[in-house]
Amino acid sequence: MRQQNYKIVSVLFWLLQYCDKYTILILIFLKSITYTNICNFAQIIARIKRYIMKKKRLLPFFLIVATAFVGCEQNKQMTDNPLLLAYDTPFNVPPFDKIKDEHFKPAFEEALKVHNLEIDTIINNSEDPSFTNTIVALENAGKLLGNVSTVFYNLNQANTNDSIKAIAKELVPIMSAHNDEISLNAKLFERVKAVWSKKSSLGLDSEDNKLLEETYKSFVRAGVNLKDADKEKLKKINSELSSLTLQFGQNLMTESKAFELVVDSASQLEGLSEALKSAAAEDAKAKGKEGKWVFTLQNPSIMPFLQYAKNRELRKQIWEAYQTQGNHDDATDNKENLRKISNLRLAKAKLLGYASHAAFVLEESMAENPANVYALLNKLWTPALNKAKGEAADINKEIKAEGGNFEVAPYDWRYYTEIIRKKRFALNEDEIKPYFSLPTVREGAFAVANKLYGLTFVALNNVPVYQKDVEVYEVKDKDGSHLGILYADFFPRESKRSGAWMTSYRNQSKTEGKRNAPVISIVCNFTKPVGDQPALLTFDEASTLFHEFGHALHGLLSNVKYKSLAGTSVSRDFVELPSQIMENWAADPQVLKEYAKHYKTKEAIPDSLIAKMEKAGTFDQGFATVEYLAASLLDMNYHATTSPITGDINDFEKGAMKKIGLIDAIIPRYRSTYFQHIFASGYSAGYYAYIWSEVLDSDAFAAFKEKSLYDQPTADSFRRNILEKGNTGDPAQMYKTFRGADPDPKYLLIKRGLN
Repeated sequence: MRQQNYKIVSVLFWLLQYCDKYTILILIFLKSITYTNICNFAQIIARIKRYIMKKKRLLPFFLIVATAFVGCEQNKQMTDNPLLLAYDTPFNVPPFDKIKDEHFKPAFEEALKVHNLEIDTIINNSEDPSFTNTIVALENAGKLLGNVSTVFYNLNQANTNDSIKAIAKELVPIMSAHNDEISLNAKLFERVKAVWSKKSSLGLDSEDNKLLEETYKSFVRAGVNLKDADKEKLKKINSELSSLTLQFGQNLMTESKAFELVVDSASQLEGLSEALKSAAAEDAKAKGKEGKWVFTLQNPSIMPFLQYAKNRELRKQIWEAYQTQGNHDDATDNKENLRKISNLRLAKAKLLGYASHAAFVLEESMAENPANVYALLNKLWTPALNKAKGEAADINKEIKAEGGNFEVAPYDWRYYTEIIRKKRFALNEDEIKPYFSLPTVREGAFAVANKLYGLTFVALNNVPVYQKDVEVYEVKDKDGSHLGILYADFFPRESKRSGAWMTSYRNQSKTEGKRNAPVISIVCNFTKPVGDQPALLTFDEASTLFHEFGHALHGLLSNVKYKSLAGTSVSRDFVELPSQIMENWAADPQVLKEYAKHYKTKEAIPDSLIAKMEKAGTFDQGFATVEYLAASLLDMNYHATTSPITGDINDFEKGAMKKIGLIDAIIPRYRSTYFQHIFASGYSAGYYAYIWSEVLDSDAFAAFKEKSLYDQPTADSFRRNILEKGNTGDPAQMYKTFRGADPDPKYLLIKRGLN
């Protein structure tokens, strides 16, 4: 008998309201003897419920018996669906070794039925609405659906295939409609509103109050107070947006996967490192092109190619492919997609009473409104652009010195910047990389977490993974207790989208005071190992690992009651604080000496090399800041507009960049048609968040530097007031409690060389 099946708790909760103890005992008995067939219990109870609600009396025994066995045979396959059973795995992680693509659709179907039953239970509760029977009940509802969704959507990002993509498309209207049926349900909201109206008399603690507030606001912001006709409009918009954003991301993955720069002659590879050439040769062999070299749009391939390849024509070819993704007027073109997304978001915002999508989104952020976002971005734009213009002038001098008769183009910038870096600082990326093998950087991040928070990381080999290269660690707290599980998926593959991110398979929460440990994952696209050599990272990649690890710590150290408030469930402009602050340790000279070890000799990185890295610390920061700010301002142009976008999308982008004076040698970090952050992820009207959070992280790291890098009282305060808190408080106040003051922007300006 599988007593831990997710359906039992919610069903019995409902039965207790309508049935006497004998009826319930009969049902439990019948369920136990037929459990090996996993009858569709949700369907059975739905039939019982309809009868009870109609007759307002208990069922005859014979009807219970008859109903209990209906549909058992047709659901026999449920016994083999690991997504619908309690996880029988170490630490209750997802059973990736047992999950197959064909499990997802029936799992979603069943989980949706169970969630609907749980929602019906809350709505039809005969007791007066209370914090427990309404707000907490809503928080706890949908656990099975959450488990199934989390696994599916994470795999769709990290290890997808045609089958998963097809299911994702099929699910779009189903999930959109399901979410709307809950968030726009007037009867359900009446119960929520009833609790909200008496909140001051309930004696709730701060976390309970925060859950109540977030629950109430989520309904209001979803449109529950709209008229029925407007609700129908909203449902249509939500469904269309879900389809369009999914398609945007799938188009990018298709294009990225399809492009190859195939090089036939070794003479065309002048300037490239042996490691990069070997990796390209291995890729060519794997693709049936042995004896050639294949370069792709994956960061570990294209970025070093642009940085080192002497062949300008090849640099131009791969660059053109990169910066025209989704912009070819073909089946994977994203221009019309993003126009529809922008305009539908605007229509939704206006339907909800906001002037723009940005106004709607930013209401729940630290920035509060578009004006404050523009104020920060514009304040940084002029000094950054001036610095970038100076860098462009230096590059043009170098081009002329080499006999070139052209001005710097975007596909030249990284190549000539590297030449200038070598001359000015005697610093070569290939000189740095041997000290940043993936194992040493990973262990360096673990060591920083140990010194700050007392955490230890134990590699696990008995935990199922979704791909053979994925690593798994048990994370233990300073007292040796279990804190959580960390997955690490480091290398690119065709089944994974580009970029780097942190995600969760289970958020932290508490049940009757007992902590439910989180299951966290970081996903990256780092340079692969070549031959028997470990993966050697660029310093940017090392910083990225520390960055995503910072997000992971936010999830792992969470210590709140409710999963919806846990870990990274905070505003976009606050969520990057825990991640970006870790980048400061990655670059600090003291920490570099501790973790940057040569992969062959095991010797620590020499002081002379660290000194060069420090001197070059703000080198090319004009370019880095300008390309980021340009993308942030482009995001705001799409989402702060109060009128629909018409005309050509490329012209719209050009107009936005001309308005701010962006020079021709630099393009936004992401052009419109491949700006996945804002059109396929959760960063619409939110890409500014990285620089907003950098104001915080620069100031927060200064708090450590004022004392010591691993100052224990400061680390304890950061853990207690930031990392453990999740979304249980106001982020500005949480930061002020940690720092004792508001953040000072001067540390950001110093860090980027803009002071």
